[in-house]
Amino acid sequence: MKKIALTFASALMIVFASCKDAKKGEDSKSVEATAEVTEMYSLVQDSTKVSFTAYKTTEKLPVGGKFQEINFSNTNSGATPLEALNGTEFSIPVSSLFTNDPTGTRDPKLLEFFFGVLKDTELISGVVKVEGDKSSMDVTLNGETQNIPLTYEMDGDNKITFNGVMELENWNALDAVASINKACEILHTGKDGVSKTWSEVAVKAEVLLAKK
Repeated sequence: MKKIALTFASALMIVFASCKDAKKGEDSKSVEATAEVTEMYSLVQDSTKVSFTAYKTTEKLPVGGKFQEINFSNTNSGATPLEALNGTEFSIPVSSLFTNDPTGTRDPKLLEFFFGVLKDTELISGVVKVEGDKSSMDVTLNGETQNIPLTYEMDGDNKITFNGVMELENWNALDAVASINKACEILHTGKDGVSKTWSEVAVKAEVLLAKK
């Protein structure tokens, strides 16, 4: 009888121990799942760099520049870097233009003869759009809003470099292109004797995100 009682008690202990280990395993999985869910990305606002490349002469010589200030609103958090950026709104003061021209004449000309010819000249604004693994941005310039499809590259898991092409004709900005070409006629004249400013502008944004 004692033997039977001991055997029963031993069985109960094994069952309770198994249940305890199983519960411990479930709790561990629950903690891991919670950790995965709560890890989110958010934009580091003061780290974003925005640059562009315009082109002159029929040889399409590049002229680079950047904007030294960009402001964000409607920022979000997301489980992935792209998800965190979806819906982010931005505005770029045109006055923050910088092309690193040693003569100091290019920036004033661009501000007067290009941006000064456009409507609503103070800001370039827009919103980032993400659908799955595809990204783009709606950009408002010259009173017009058009979409720019973007390609992107990841550097690690928290830095993204976006690239796109802005065709200024889509923003009805060809008058501004003609204006800056006239103001820089000699500088934009190539070996063929033709002065040309391209309406195509390459845009680039480097974005850093924080992981929490």
